[in-house]
Amino acid sequence: MTTPPLPFWETTPLSEMSTQEWESLCDGCGRCCLHKLRDEETDEIHYTSVACRLLDTATCRCTDYAKRHRKVQDCITLTPDMVKELDWLPPDCAYRRLSENKGLPEWHPLITGTYESVKTSGASAAGRCISERKAGDLEDYLVAWPGQPTHTP
Repeated sequence: MTTPPLPFWETTPLSEMSTQEWESLCDGCGRCCLHKLRDEETDEIHYTSVACRLLDTATCRCTDYAKRHRKVQDCITLTPDMVKELDWLPPDCAYRRLSENKGLPEWHPLITGTYESVKTSGASAAGRCISERKAGDLEDYLVAWPGQPTHTP
């Protein structure tokens, strides 16, 4: 009996992943697309439940992923070099976890085979966020959950 090969995320460094492998690491939780505020005095990050205007708040999918950089000036394209520098990525973000030599969370779609597991785990911002087009002052929408780890029920 042969042992099945290890999945790519256990054998391939982030910097050597193909575009398809890299993109598949995104669990679609939408938490990175929520606005954050940084305290200028303490450098502390304050998370909000206000989403980028391109994020579909029901599905947590970008409504114009291909053209997002043209439409949203501060939208970033995450790279392996950036992952360790970005202190606002959710603690259970696959990119962050793999850069810290941790495995994927048990609810990750690459493990479960379905994106529904992101919702059922409580990791998704779907249904818990509001579009920036509808929100007013970001400070009225401060929340802690985007920066906290998700635990599978």
